Amino acid sequence: MKTKCDIYGGRWVRDFDQPSYEESDCPYMDQQLTCLRHGRPDKDYRYWRWQPNGCSLPSFNATMMLEELRGKRVILVGDSLLRGQFTSLVCLLHRAIPKHAQSLEVIHSLSVFTAKDYNATIEYYWTPFLVESNADDPKMHKVDYRIIRNASVDKHGQHWKGADIILFNTYIWWVEGVNVLLKGSFDDEVKETVKLSMEDGYRIALKMLTKWINENIYSNKTRLFFAGLSVTHQGSSKWGGARKGNCYNETTMIEDPSYVGASPSLYPIIDEELSKSAVPITFLNVTQLTSQRKDAHTSIHKAFRRPLTPQQRANPIPYADCIHWCLPGVQDVWNHLFFVKLFYL
Repeated sequence: MKTKCDIYGGRWVRDFDQPSYEESDCPYMDQQLTCLRHGRPDKDYRYWRWQPNGCSLPSFNATMMLEELRGKRVILVGDSLLRGQFTSLVCLLHRAIPKHAQSLEVIHSLSVFTAKDYNATIEYYWTPFLVESNADDPKMHKVDYRIIRNASVDKHGQHWKGADIILFNTYIWWVEGVNVLLKGSFDDEVKETVKLSMEDGYRIALKMLTKWINENIYSNKTRLFFAGLSVTHQGSSKWGGARKGNCYNETTMIEDPSYVGASPSLYPIIDEELSKSAVPITFLNVTQLTSQRKDAHTSIHKAFRRPLTPQQRANPIPYADCIHWCLPGVQDVWNHLFFVKLFYL
């Protein structure tokens, strides 16, 4: 393929050879992402692939990827959107591995998928802000009053050391802004905090991440990636839809290819702070390819902590998840691009 091709600029094209796996065939599928199992009546969102404007992508090859990762450790670090990408990647790879030679172990914030014959691991580490926060528990993290600690990422980073490939992300938890803990502990009854804007909090996190990279990562050992902003579809008036609607019951894409639903104010911060890393960081840009896909979110077709009541199901729009993505689906493309960036570009 052309080495200078922009793989992130393109369009969605119909492809009935998709998907590459079925949600029912992957034993590691996250129940938050199994849309068909939870009653989604349509399947059209599954039959698309990403076509860059100036080139064609090499096909995703699970066996090739496993061979290239032989003896290596890959870790995805970030929020639940990256957990979705981790789930997608494991589901894409597991069919190329004998059942007896694969396993998944979850230890608090760390999930480890092992391909035993390849002496390789694909891992995921939950940390929605990258820096320490009051949302660091992987199960009990639904908090309205979001606090980060103005300190290094060493507490989390100790779990990432030694990896050969690290993919970071953080975005959706910042959207409403955060409070920063100036000193003391999250357990203190009275906390001294200051309210920060989304942009200021985000900059703190990326500054701390870059500092950690410069102190702990060596360029001849580790390849680094940072995933961009995954677009949400929580207000349909933004794309010309109903004033109080969202992604619920949406089964077609946004037709306007120029529509972008992410926060553009964060991109300069990403560029400025990650450029300070002594180790090159490859940016995995998923914003354009997610912008049009209002049809591919989990909506109400997922496992809820508490099942929706009949009254809630009668008015489901407020309960639709327009952040996360059905699998198989959009996030398989993220991993296709990750594969291309790892081994071709």
